[in-house]
Amino acid sequence: MKSKKFAAALLKATIITALLCACTGKNVRQQESNDTALDDSVCSVNVKYATEFTVRDSADVRLVCVGKGDRFALVRSDEVQVPEDYTKVRVPISRTICMTALQLSNFTALDAHDVVKGITGTKNLFNEDINKRVSDGRIVKIGMEGEFDTELILAANPDVIFISPFKRGGYEPIKDTGITLVPHLGHKELNPLGQAEWVKFIGMFIGKEREANEVFSGIEKRYNELSEKVKNLKGEKGVCPTVFSGEMHYGTWHAVGGKNYLAQIFRDAGAEYVVKDDETAGEDMEFEKMYALAANADYWRILNSFPGEFSYEALKASEPRNELFKAFKEKKVIYCNMKQTPYYEISPVEPDRLLKDFVAVFHPELVEADYQPKYYQLLK
Repeated sequence: MKSKKFAAALLKATIITALLCACTGKNVRQQESNDTALDDSVCSVNVKYATEFTVRDSADVRLVCVGKGDRFALVRSDEVQVPEDYTKVRVPISRTICMTALQLSNFTALDAHDVVKGITGTKNLFNEDINKRVSDGRIVKIGMEGEFDTELILAANPDVIFISPFKRGGYEPIKDTGITLVPHLGHKELNPLGQAEWVKFIGMFIGKEREANEVFSGIEKRYNELSEKVKNLKGEKGVCPTVFSGEMHYGTWHAVGGKNYLAQIFRDAGAEYVVKDDETAGEDMEFEKMYALAANADYWRILNSFPGEFSYEALKASEPRNELFKAFKEKKVIYCNMKQTPYYEISPVEPDRLLKDFVAVFHPELVEADYQPKYYQLLK
């Protein structure tokens, strides 16, 4: 009898040790399958592209590791024992607060606005359902990061709060409330599909793993099928159009680096990004440096919040030297206005649509003739 108890204890210790090992390190990739299903009613979650969270399941606990060291044990019963150094979270949660539009996009994709009880603000928010919920008080505006209204947060009574710890912060007052803060690091993903895969992360907390898997599977299929068509076409042509990005702001030009999320979409859409050799997330440069890189680039991508209708005249007025670029002269500016499209609100879970918008410009023969862009299109 004692030997059986010892064997059972040893087996349990071995499973916990394996789970702990799987969650160490910043970008540990999850194995192809989990050791054991959580239980028959819970769908497993496999992470394929995201690098900022990992998942491991045992018989009664799901261990989720985020970033460099935040660890959460998701349980269906308060009686479940969890490993040390893990924060226990009873799931599914029924109330939460979102700090960013990226986080909110995950809830929208999962048709789970009922769970959202607070957001930071409604600037450039297009979703009618969210706006209605804010208007009638079902969702409260808690203020911007660094200037939170603690009383409103407590009134929202969230089970957890999803935060973006590398932005302005200001979470100290919230920590004092005892509410569990869960980092959401989708913004750090360099792969568009990796960012979209955070819908699975939210799915685990709200009990919609199966729906999240299905949503992501569709995104992945559409994205990869189109990018594969682009690869085949590039192989036939052998030449890619070139593209650069950004504008001058306050005397500097911020150029995203070659490892950036946007740079990856350019590559998958069949274009060569002029700052591709920059291994950083991006850098600020003077006009002259950008001009040296992009003077003869075929296309120019711009995302801004211009009031009214943006135009080539407005682009020249903002910086007279803009007219020197080949892309300006040939009217090949690819443009998205955040005041007119739900770019930050929903594009994180629509990388397939972003990709298709760019492919429609770079390689229009690969999309249907009547395709209507959602975010980006050539500036008229």
